Amino acid sequence: MNTDQLKKGTIPMAITKKSYGFMPDGREVFLFTLTNASGASISMTNYGAIVTSICVPDREGKLADVALGFDTLDKYLQSHGSMGDTIGRYGNRIAAGRFTLDGVTYQLNLNNGKNHLHGGPEGLSHKLWDVEVREEENIDSLIFHYLSPDGEENYPGNLDVHVTYSWDRDNNLSIRYEAVTDKPTLCNMTNHTYFNLAGHDSGNICGQRIRIEADVITPVDSGLIPLGTYMPVAGTPLDMNGTFTLGDGLARMQDCPQMIPAGGYDHNFVLRKGESVGLVATATDDASGRQMLVISDQPAVQLYTACTTDLTGGKGGAHYEKFCGFCLETQHCPDDPNHPQFPGTTVLRPGEKYDTTTIYAFRTV
Repeated sequence: MNTDQLKKGTIPMAITKKSYGFMPDGREVFLFTLTNASGASISMTNYGAIVTSICVPDREGKLADVALGFDTLDKYLQSHGSMGDTIGRYGNRIAAGRFTLDGVTYQLNLNNGKNHLHGGPEGLSHKLWDVEVREEENIDSLIFHYLSPDGEENYPGNLDVHVTYSWDRDNNLSIRYEAVTDKPTLCNMTNHTYFNLAGHDSGNICGQRIRIEADVITPVDSGLIPLGTYMPVAGTPLDMNGTFTLGDGLARMQDCPQMIPAGGYDHNFVLRKGESVGLVATATDDASGRQMLVISDQPAVQLYTACTTDLTGGKGGAHYEKFCGFCLETQHCPDDPNHPQFPGTTVLRPGEKYDTTTIYAFRTV
């Protein structure tokens, strides 16, 4: 397998490491795979701290890779829809890439029409991270570290970031984001894995169900920028409190003006639980029995259904087309610095620590 075996002890969990290619400047990139006792695994590369695969069992114990992605580093170095990316400094959109902090107005780089999206054109998902392996009895971890310098993407402050991805024997993928700064800045990190619980190459996700623990969204304009208000989801295809499939909701898109600009689901749901730790969402594929629970301390989550995706050369030659997967991005609300009425804050100051955790728990039903 051309792997550098890092660990295989008496406890039946293992971490392997292999070369994944080279950056344009010659730096080597690695691919890490964490495998538990049941054979379920996750794989990640230290380029972008990207999740490249998540292999979990169905109700019969058959493993399938439920994370969309690519086999080679070259594909991730190209535009790839943020598949699997660790997103920062700021997940989601900032209107016109502009915000004011302590009386100073900052203009961020634009990469989404007139707006700033997911940390900018060279955000944290485009960086080569340092990585440390941590081994514990029933859980293994990869600790990614990157120092984002003052002025990167025009953000103020040196932002020192650690992101820990952990995989345990119960098929829980835990992501802990930590950051400190030497100047007031913004921080709102998330993960952008595209999930398809039937398997990454199984086609669209229209038959899968998602429940989101929310009663309102932050409605958006035609550029998908929040209007600064809340919209109840009751009576619309944005009501994820029931049991209908994503396909049922997408079929009603023309009856929901909020869904038309996105061409599907690309919406921020404000969670009933607020900023306490709790259940965010549940996704289920009835055919395979795979289920994913999302647990977090974040106040909101973005549901995205690959509304414009058309990428060839996926893993095993897969062609990822429209509605091929869904993302559940835990976060603070988009454009938060320009809407102080939104819950919480994305401002991080010297002496404070950004510290948040999200868990993707894989089960069968």
